[in-house]
Amino acid sequence: MTALDWFVVFIYLAGMLWLAYRLGRVQVSRSDYYLGGQRLPSWALATSIVATQCSTNSLLGAPAFVGFVAAGGMLWLQYELAVPLAMLALCFLIIPVHRSGVISIYAYLEKRLGLASRLLASGCFLFFRGVATGVTVYGVASVIGLVTGISFTWSVVMLMGITIAYDTLGGMRAVVISDVLQMALLLTAVAAGLWWLAGPMIEHAGHLSTRSHTLVNDMGLGSGSDYGFWPMLIGGFFLYTAYYGCDQSQAQRLLAARDADQAQHILLLNGVLRFPLVFAYCLIGLGLAAYAIDNADFIGSLPLTEQGRPNYNLVFPAFVAREFAPGLAGLVIVGLFAAAMSSIDSALNSLSASTVEDFVARFGQHSESRLFLYSKMATLLWGCFAVAFSFQVERIAPTVIEAINKVGSMANGPLLALFTIAILCPRLGQAAAITGFCTGLLANVFVWLLLPQVSWLWWNPFGFLLAWSIALAVGLLSGRRLRFDAMDLKVPRGRKIVLLAMAGVIVLVCLALQWAANYNNL
Repeated sequence: MTALDWFVVFIYLAGMLWLAYRLGRVQVSRSDYYLGGQRLPSWALATSIVATQCSTNSLLGAPAFVGFVAAGGMLWLQYELAVPLAMLALCFLIIPVHRSGVISIYAYLEKRLGLASRLLASGCFLFFRGVATGVTVYGVASVIGLVTGISFTWSVVMLMGITIAYDTLGGMRAVVISDVLQMALLLTAVAAGLWWLAGPMIEHAGHLSTRSHTLVNDMGLGSGSDYGFWPMLIGGFFLYTAYYGCDQSQAQRLLAARDADQAQHILLLNGVLRFPLVFAYCLIGLGLAAYAIDNADFIGSLPLTEQGRPNYNLVFPAFVAREFAPGLAGLVIVGLFAAAMSSIDSALNSLSASTVEDFVARFGQHSESRLFLYSKMATLLWGCFAVAFSFQVERIAPTVIEAINKVGSMANGPLLALFTIAILCPRLGQAAAITGFCTGLLANVFVWLLLPQVSWLWWNPFGFLLAWSIALAVGLLSGRRLRFDAMDLKVPRGRKIVLLAMAGVIVLVCLALQWAANYNNL
């Protein structure tokens, strides 16, 4: 990186701190700190959700998978098939949760089932999200170090020092507004990459046909493939519904809406906006594969993994460092920073919210001013935990990231079952709901260990259905009446049409790419 590139990075980081300081001056309560006073616009909250999801891991992982992984290609798009459908389901489910007026999504469980369910769900979230955040810091800092030439330690200090500072100072309002700015920078980086790679991609369209396949009719029940259409559609539906609706890091944006109607609007926007960005990531992957055809030394210039193979996750930053002019390269690196910070800041704020709301405030008598102080302290402490854990990741295992993703899928289905029981049928009782949750979680562990040929995406619906079945059985055997709450769960017809239409658009794009791949292979 040149001095001009470093100047661009410095201006960005300093701007984030100044923004957080200005926004933090108007905060006076936990509602301000965690929910932005419920005064943030829908488009900003939706952009924040997209920025958190489509972060550095996606910007690095998607191009690598599409362009260079042996069994990869545009199959990555199948991950997106279920997103609009999941958003539609959440449009219904978010209504009673938002009306309850909670800050922590897990507080709703106590209102409907009992304290034990709240503590169980919140504790699981704190553990897994805390560890996952540390892993994210490790991965991003490693990339920053390789691109900029600075040490891993200083990469962590630079990334987390700024993120912790502006998150602690500014709270949710700073997180959301910075996510909007970071999304703009990320889009600039993606647009610059696509502009440069458009020529090679068009020139080598025929050679890329093998990577243009998007749909695979595979059930993923014995083939060992995780990329079949059905596990991605059905399993992805339960995965995304659970993640966006039951994970505090995502649900907090929905709770920050002023009412349930705005929360539905946020879900609608996320269901529409996410796919174009992921599609752009995939196109970058095709472009980089075409670029590698013209530049035979490109792959050889990549850093090697511990297994001695090129680290394809670094193809995009390596391309930027190789081809972009000073200043523009710095802008793209800032885009990588922005993508990373948009995920980490959301995680820290949500970890703080669950800690304070589910444990500190729940079990003590504290003034609002003291809880407000505890909120900032919790953000700082979780940031320090993520930093400390990032230095231990290499010592654990090279497959930690994959393991964490799979652990998430083990819990997603049972957690979604716990919430839907609380929403629809709380009369089954807390004991039945927790028994179902634990059984679904343990069953998924056994599937992971004993049935490795089954796609991990199936764990999500399997855990959900088993948790519900066990909860029903336990509840009925204990004399509970099966009675569903009658609630006014309405979604405007226009929103349902838009989300269903978006699902159709994704399928049509996949079919078009599939046709193009087959045509070029004739």
